[in-house]
Amino acid sequence: MPQEIEVSGLFIYPVKSFTGISLESSGLDSMGMKYDRRWMVVTPEGNFLTQRTLPQMALIKTSINDGVLTLSKDGLGKHCVPQVDVTASSMEVTIWNDTVTASRIGERTDAWLTEAIGVDSRLVYIPDDCLRQCDLEYSNVGERTGFADGFPMLIISEASLEDLNQRLEHAVDMRRFRPNIVIKGCDAFAEDKLESFIIAEILMRGVKLCSRCPMPTVDPDKGERAGQEPIATLMKYRKWDNKVFFGMNVIHQQQGTIKVGDMLKLRPN
Repeated sequence: MPQEIEVSGLFIYPVKSFTGISLESSGLDSMGMKYDRRWMVVTPEGNFLTQRTLPQMALIKTSINDGVLTLSKDGLGKHCVPQVDVTASSMEVTIWNDTVTASRIGERTDAWLTEAIGVDSRLVYIPDDCLRQCDLEYSNVGERTGFADGFPMLIISEASLEDLNQRLEHAVDMRRFRPNIVIKGCDAFAEDKLESFIIAEILMRGVKLCSRCPMPTVDPDKGERAGQEPIATLMKYRKWDNKVFFGMNVIHQQQGTIKVGDMLKLRPN
């Protein structure tokens, strides 16, 4: 793997399954990149909702200004999400096999989301003191994440996407795969072999290849499924153990700040 590997993109997704935000720099807190997937949409019963079953969620845009989250959708305007009140009501929510106690946001936000998505929705926030443990098969006790599927961050190389697009009739962009960190200066799928590495003096570990669900088949501009690609093509050369892989899940060992242009340095094991 070449040693001149550079961070070329940083992205956060404040609300799980809504649009992401491209950043020039980002702080890392104990759950991952600051504000990343700290909010999530759930049913009234507390079950998480995503583009997997509701592709129209891709059409809801997010922005963060001084810690204040704003949602917007064409035809519906903007909604400023109230900041979380530590005394606010809470509810038990389920994401995959985990159940956590999350903070409720409020009825006005729930009503806006219900109209925007088209199903009865609640917005919840994972508080700072909530410990959602990462899978202990790949992590250490105390390593946690917010409402990401399983790990704090996902890293993908530009070369991997280029390799995929050379095989597709119609190219797709990186938004389909929702990475946090994009890198350049390495071969396609070099991230598969990332184990111990450093960005901006922050030690990180690649812990598990990312197995892909059908979500990359959602067109992020239309909010609807666009056939079987790119998953169908990935199945031809990135499938093993009955799963399709694209990207590497990452756990960080320290907090700090990373930025576009930082170099990724490999660390001997």
